[in-house]
Amino acid sequence: MIKRFFLSERNMMIAILLNAMVIFLLYFPEVENHNGLVQIDHFFVAFFLVEAIVKLFILKPKNYFSSNWNWFDFILVVLTLPSLFLSFISLPDTSSLLLLRVFRLFRLARLFRLLKFIPNLATTINGLVRALRASIFVLLILLILNFVLAIICCHFYQNTAPQYFANPLLSSYTVFQLFTVEGWNEVADAIAVNSSNEITGGVTRLFFLLIVFIGGIFGISLANAVFVDEMTMDNTLHLEAKIDVLQEEVAKIKSLLEQQNNTLKK
Repeated sequence: MIKRFFLSERNMMIAILLNAMVIFLLYFPEVENHNGLVQIDHFFVAFFLVEAIVKLFILKPKNYFSSNWNWFDFILVVLTLPSLFLSFISLPDTSSLLLLRVFRLFRLARLFRLLKFIPNLATTINGLVRALRASIFVLLILLILNFVLAIICCHFYQNTAPQYFANPLLSSYTVFQLFTVEGWNEVADAIAVNSSNEITGGVTRLFFLLIVFIGGIFGISLANAVFVDEMTMDNTLHLEAKIDVLQEEVAKIKSLLEQQNNTLKK
């Protein structure tokens, strides 16, 4: 019965989801040191350790480690073991051990095991990889454009708006923000207000409007269009194949009708 329990994917998924909920609660400051939740969290560490041991015993190491998911689970179990062992040790200064709580986040990665239950997952992943490859050129252009505009903005507006363009790195982040059309008018207004005259302020607004149009409206939209087009290509190819078959059937029917007409004329 123990073997069946730990070999059941449904049981393990339920345990993973419950553990995720406990981790979620432990990150609320009000209950982060709640003894009951901490003990439940330690229980799940031990539970997944027992799961790994049982599967190693049943499947044998060679078969167990032939699965990438088992490798994934085993590594996560090893990473989270220190938090279990150190909970039984009394140390005068435990502040340095708070970092071990971060290892609980790695166990949330076990939720990725749910992906294998998604229908047509392989097709979706293939479409995603193909979409990323097709979008590389557009993304590279946007990256170069961001780099150039970041240096230009840093050169002209470093002193006028240091909160946005104090250095090339901060300037690059601000330009990226402009590409996403997120608060772009605030950046332009902050510079325009500090401009020496209205003409300079108007030119500044026009310059940032061009950045938003080229990088945001045109660039990001083009990248999204290419990405979506490649992701849906499988469906398009499937429909095209059906249309081809339908055209062949129509051609056959048309040919038969022509033969019957010729026979009747004779």
